[in-house]
Order: sequence, then structure tokens, then C-alpha cells
Amino acid sequence: MKLTRIVIGLLVLSVHFAFSQQTNSPAAQPKLVIGIVVDQMRYDYIYRFWDKYSKNGFRRLVNEGYFCRNTNYNYLPTYTAPGHASVFTGTTPAVHGIIGNNWHVQANGASMYCTDDKTVQTVGSTSVAGQMSPANMLTTTITDELRLSSNFSSKVIGISLKDRGSILPAGHLANAAYWFDSQNGAFITSTYYMQTLPDWVEAFNKKGVAASYLSKPWTPLLAINQYTESLSDDSPYEGKYSGEQNPVFPHNLPEIFKTEGFELIRSTPFGNSIVKDFALQAIQAEKLGKGKATDFLAVSFSSTDYIGHKYGIRAIELEDTYLRLDQEIAQLLTFLDTYLGKNKVLVFLTADHAAADVPAFLSDRKVPAGIFDHSQLSGLRKFLFQQYGDSLVTRFINQQIYLNQKVIHTKNLNLKEVEQKVADYALAMTGVASTLPSYALRTGEFSYGVNRLIQMGYHAQRSGDVIVTLLPAWMEIGKTGTTHGSPYSYDTHVPLLWYGWQIKPGSTFEPVNITDIAPTLAAFLNTSFPNGCTGQPIKTLVEK
Repeated sequence: MKLTRIVIGLLVLSVHFAFSQQTNSPAAQPKLVIGIVVDQMRYDYIYRFWDKYSKNGFRRLVNEGYFCRNTNYNYLPTYTAPGHASVFTGTTPAVHGIIGNNWHVQANGASMYCTDDKTVQTVGSTSVAGQMSPANMLTTTITDELRLSSNFSSKVIGISLKDRGSILPAGHLANAAYWFDSQNGAFITSTYYMQTLPDWVEAFNKKGVAASYLSKPWTPLLAINQYTESLSDDSPYEGKYSGEQNPVFPHNLPEIFKTEGFELIRSTPFGNSIVKDFALQAIQAEKLGKGKATDFLAVSFSSTDYIGHKYGIRAIELEDTYLRLDQEIAQLLTFLDTYLGKNKVLVFLTADHAAADVPAFLSDRKVPAGIFDHSQLSGLRKFLFQQYGDSLVTRFINQQIYLNQKVIHTKNLNLKEVEQKVADYALAMTGVASTLPSYALRTGEFSYGVNRLIQMGYHAQRSGDVIVTLLPAWMEIGKTGTTHGSPYSYDTHVPLLWYGWQIKPGSTFEPVNITDIAPTLAAFLNTSFPNGCTGQPIKTLVEK
């Protein structure tokens, strides 16, 4: 009997030991991670167009993947560059420093573009569109950490029409980042990554894919009367291509191309098509996922943003663009099934921000909305001149007022006092919800609400002196098309879908911050968190 108890005890201990070793040891990793960012995608687009999506695109990601349905941006402003940086760094602009697509530089009075770098040169074109790098981003990305953890054996590539959509996700240590040059209709890069384009990129560019897509009119996938989720085809809230009399189908792309050149493809759904084509070519040519280490492909689809800005969120053009993007995603997923297999690829899909309704559309339906009148800033300048003998305002960008700190210092003025007077004056402007002077952000800490979002987007060396928040549904644009950048849910609430490797089907309404994506990936890939990371792994995913 004693011997039996001893044997049983040893068996229990051995099982326990084996289980503990299994659960605490590094798990197998996916062979390839594909991070998809859809530019300007609202959360509700998943279900608004659901019935018209195919079974193998967005619906496959939802039905076979894990849907974080309450994912929001946790800072202000909600723009493209900060969005892409925050997804991949796991932190906010307050830390990674990408506070906008552009910002004002106090030291020289110039404007800084988020990925501008005059120390590098264009590769693949004679234009200056390639003088770009991730140098302005102050922290590492999850893609950087993957490269470091694999001793640089992992391949990391970023692809987008926009330079910022490819460069910022790919990080500082990427093998390559490619973006579209409207001068020659080709994908280019910079000497930050390489001196010459790979043969496969040269071959792709020589095919003239962009010109091919623009050689025929844009006609809708469905009959016009089937787009029941959108407004009429000739809506007063839509912008137009150059030369068009009305914003209606079909859009004569070959004719418009004569005026707009290759820039045109950005504001058509075929901009997404060429990015998908290029991504598929990159996977095969670079043999991503075929080596010993995990590889990472970051893909940003930008045409949704250009079309949203032009047509607004309720145009047939926008709906048609998402139905076509659904087909592109379905093609990508189907290709991966054969190339590696679903269980060897980890895919996530999110957006860099969402978008608002066109203010005129809401106003016509008696919903409070409006357009901020920038001429009100002239009144502010006059007020400051009366107070201090100088207008003091140097720039208004990203809904931030930059003051001339050199003049303030020369005149021996109290900066805190000036900021407060500017904030008080701006608060009385039509369309303004609140104002916040930067001294309050530097000296205090906000724990909730809009002020918390502002603080998470505020970088002391780069942000303005007074931050202005407009009322809900108020914008800085005209009567057609839409924009984004606010702290409200229509701009912050985005989809977040996980699919493939070790992802069990399901969903959650638990709150998720966009900054939680990178640490979740770090948990999956057994890497360090990005060095400025402030997010946390999504428990419902990593603890399954």
C-alpha cells in the first residue's frame, strides 16, 4: 500500500511539474504577424455594411476571430500619424512624441512633418517624397522589439500609400518601409533603409499597376439602388473630383487622371487594391514567415481616409470602397491559407482613428453641429495686441494655439498669465467646448474626461500653449466631406479584430485602449514591451 501511495504521489508531482514547465515555458510563436490599419475606419462600418460583405473578408475576421468591440483611442488628437505610432509603440503622443501629422517648432518657427528627415534621400524616384524616416518618433515599436529579440533575424516591412502609414509602424529597425510616390506612380523608400530598391520592387513598379487601375472608370460594384446604407448618389454633402459637375457614378478616372495624375489613385478604392497587390508580392518575394524567426508585415490601407475626407461617411462612394476593401482582405486571408496556413499567421486589424458626420448633414436634420470659423482668431490677435503690444499668436494647428515665446521672454511677460488669458478668450469663441493652457498640463494630472485625453496627447517640447476642444460634431472643414481629430467617440471608437494563430473565436465589450495592442503582441511574441509602453496586454486574449 505504501508503495502504491508513493507511486501515485510521484505521478502527481511529475504531471504537475510537466504542466508547470509547459505553462511557464515560451510557447510556439506565429511564423508571420500581419498588422492591418485601416485609415479612418469607424467601428460601426463592421455592422453597417455587414449584409453586403463577403464571407471571407471582414465577416471571416469577426466570425473566426476575436473582436474587441469597445476599443478606443485614449488621447487627443485623433490623427493618422499619432494613430499609427500609438498602435505600434503601445503609448500615447505624450511619450512617443508624434503629436500630429505636422506640428509647429518653437525654436525656428517652422512646421515639422511627422516623418520628415532631410538627412536621407529618396530611393526609387527623383522627387523629395522619399526624404522620410522614423527619426521623429521617440520610442521603440513592437516591430523594433521583435527585431531585437530575434537578434535581427526577424524581417519587418511596412507598406502604405502614405509614408507615415508605413514608416511609423515599421519602426526604427525595420528591414524596409515602402510608400507611394504620386510623381511616378511607384512605390519608393529612402536611404534610411537601403540604397537601391530590391529587384522585386523594381519589377512591380515597371508593371504600371497604378496606371492600369486608373485606365477605366470607377463604377459601383452593385446597382446604385442597392446601396441602402448610404445617402443618394448626388448628395449635397459630398465633394467632387476636379472637372466633375456632380459627385455621381460613374467617375471618369481616365479623364480626371489627366488633371490630377497619379495622386488620383489615393482617393479611389484602387489605392487599397495596389497596396494589397504590393503586400502580396512582398510576402512572396521576401519569403515572409518562411524562416526560423517570426516576421512582421505592417499594412496600412489609406484610400478609405482620402475618400472619407472627400465624400463623408454616408456616401455611396464610401460604402463601395469598404465593399471593395472587404474583397481585398478576403484575397489576403485566402492567400495566407495556402501560403502558411491560418494557424501560423497572426493577423490584427484596427484603425488609426474614426470619423465624424458631415456637420451640414446633421444641421439639416436639426442635430447640433457646426464649422469653426478661423476668423475668430483675428479677434484673439487684436485682443493680445491691446494687452501686450503684440499679437503673440504664431500658429493655430491641431486645434492648438502656439504663442511666440521669444517675444514673451523678451518683453518679460508672464507666460502662465498669457496662456490663461488666451484660454479664457478662446473659450468664448463660437463652437468651442473647452480650452486648456499648457501650464495646467505640465503641473497637474487629470484622471478622466477630455482633459485626460488632452494630457495623454500633450508633449511639452512639441505641443502648443493652449489646447482648444470644439463642441461635439463641430469641425474645421467646409460643407462637404468629413474629418477627425476630436476626443469624442465618433473619432475614438475603432474596430480591433484578432485572427489566426492561437486566437479563439469570441468577442468582448471590456474597455480596451489602442495602446494595449503592442503589449498584447509582446505577450504573444515573448518580446519586451516597447520602451515607452504605457498600455497593458488584453487579458481576455492572452489569458485564454
